[in-house]
Amino acid sequence: MSDLGRVFSRKAFIAFVTAGDPDIETTERIIPEMADAGADLIEIGIPFSDPIAEGPVIQAADIRALSNGVTTDAIFDMVERIRAGGCDVPLAVMTYMNPVFVYGPDRFMERCARAGICAVIVPDVPYEEKGELLPACRAHGVRLISMIAPTSEERISMIASEAEGFLYVVSSMGVTGVRQRFSNNLRDMVASVKAVSDVPCAVGFGVSTPEQAAEIASFADGVIVGSAIVDIIAEHGRDSAQHVAEYVRSMRAGIDACGRVSGGCPAPEAVPVR
Repeated sequence: MSDLGRVFSRKAFIAFVTAGDPDIETTERIIPEMADAGADLIEIGIPFSDPIAEGPVIQAADIRALSNGVTTDAIFDMVERIRAGGCDVPLAVMTYMNPVFVYGPDRFMERCARAGICAVIVPDVPYEEKGELLPACRAHGVRLISMIAPTSEERISMIASEAEGFLYVVSSMGVTGVRQRFSNNLRDMVASVKAVSDVPCAVGFGVSTPEQAAEIASFADGVIVGSAIVDIIAEHGRDSAQHVAEYVRSMRAGIDACGRVSGGCPAPEAVPVR
């Protein structure tokens, strides 16, 4: 079974962390803690000065990390140390086209493979332009994750038919950040994917509570959480690893409990953010 196949052997909880916030040593402690707490896949965000898909929470984390001098090489070195320490949780990188091209696509994907990173997510690369990265990804066995959003509409089937690894389903219009409301057609989006492909669907952008995660897990294959975790790190700084682990455990429990709830879970548009 591939790393990503292992992720979706159950309803997946996918956790995001901005590398280098507040420093690289803290990130290095947080990732194994999240894995031990039940994260099935961890997205490592590479800080960027113009993260167009990110809301204020992750933008602020990027600024903190960059101000502390974090580099792409330092992030790859950190991941290699985590692997050497025995943490084998599947890892993905979330980044933007500019950092990849500055580093060099082939060199970037080679370092991903060497560090044990199985996938990359690049939000500012549309489906029609994925050919700019796909050859380097395939040369080094790294999956390029496709994304769909409520605005994708008739393009959903086309994107899904060629998606690999998993499909990142954006829950709402706009940028990342905690939300009280999600798109009303989330279920329809996932159903449209399932009609043409068996690729797993993971929903992200705005999920923050166990109740929200449980509802989404009732129709999707995975739940992605970023801003809520980055908020915890912003609050607790270098002492955040334990707090993040506690949060991950609560989200994992919410996802696992959904199938045991009589009558199903509350609709996502009715779930309050806590």
